[in-house]
Amino acid sequence: MPFQIIRNDITKVEADAVVNTANPLPEVGGGTDWAIHTAAGPELLKAREAIGEIEVGRSAATPAFGLPAKYVLHTVSPAWVDGRHGEEEELREAYDAALNLAAELGCRSVAFPLMAAGTYGFPHDVALSVAIRAFTDFLLEHEMQICLVLFNADAFGMAGSLFDDLKSYIDDNYVSEREEKEYRVDNLPELLSRERERKAAERRANRVRRRDSICDGSVPIDALPLPSAVQKRPAEAASLEEMIRQQQESSFREYLMDILYEREGKMSAVYKRAEISKQIFSNILNKEDYRPTRDTVIQLAIGLELDLPQTQKLLDKAGYTLSRGSKRDLAIKYFIERRIYNVTFINEALYDCGYPLLSTGSKV
Repeated sequence: MPFQIIRNDITKVEADAVVNTANPLPEVGGGTDWAIHTAAGPELLKAREAIGEIEVGRSAATPAFGLPAKYVLHTVSPAWVDGRHGEEEELREAYDAALNLAAELGCRSVAFPLMAAGTYGFPHDVALSVAIRAFTDFLLEHEMQICLVLFNADAFGMAGSLFDDLKSYIDDNYVSEREEKEYRVDNLPELLSRERERKAAERRANRVRRRDSICDGSVPIDALPLPSAVQKRPAEAASLEEMIRQQQESSFREYLMDILYEREGKMSAVYKRAEISKQIFSNILNKEDYRPTRDTVIQLAIGLELDLPQTQKLLDKAGYTLSRGSKRDLAIKYFIERRIYNVTFINEALYDCGYPLLSTGSKV
């Protein structure tokens, strides 16, 4: 099941477990830590003191006492330095530790704050990206209700600052339809027509040069190639468009299989993360004449957690592209660049922006 993002006070959320952004030492800090200890009562600190020091990236459980939950998972996040000291990896370890501990305790629901985005100084978009990846991967193997709880308008800033940043990104990168046509790469028929015209002009120019060369005696006649009319040709030559389409489809399957082979991961994890059906995924891998829809290819790229150049290449192999002339495409690029690989979350953003949602449709 997908996770939820809700606006609430985490001390009032009913769940089997509530995650606390704890200090490494058994001391009450500010922000979420203070709010949880205040709501739970003094017994929580005593239980926390019995645990002792908790390392960064680790989680330990106590009873929840006065909270509407069974457990508090005291989880220590790293502090943000500059993004080059392994902060994201350590934050991911913290999320994984809390999620695995919740599973060990038999929890069916768990509520998280946006860890490390407050006093620990993580940029909100980075903190959110780490959280989404951790939740998405965990839910591939577990059944659990996960809530990401954002308390106030400032914290709901992933809906505020992040989505505002998304809209700014689209405004900064969007080009009009007229400008897009000047350099677009997804209009294959138009490009093919231009290429045929260019080659025809070259052939005409070459015929003129050969004629002039023959007339002035600089080129012997027996060195000239046979006229195209008498050259050997296949009985049924396919159109250039068809040849390119066939090459793209073949290359798409080969490129996809190469990626899957390199990852050595579970196939089920890919199509579950991509939110496409097992049948569609099977058709892509096993039917040579199967051509996936554009959205299916995009969702595959998300399921494979490809970066933007890899995503563009996968789309290109299938005969598609992400266009700067499409605000929806720019929104998708925005999340891929920030490594937010969750179709449900991306669809929520597309919906809020008024763009069509990602959907594999009914085609199988």
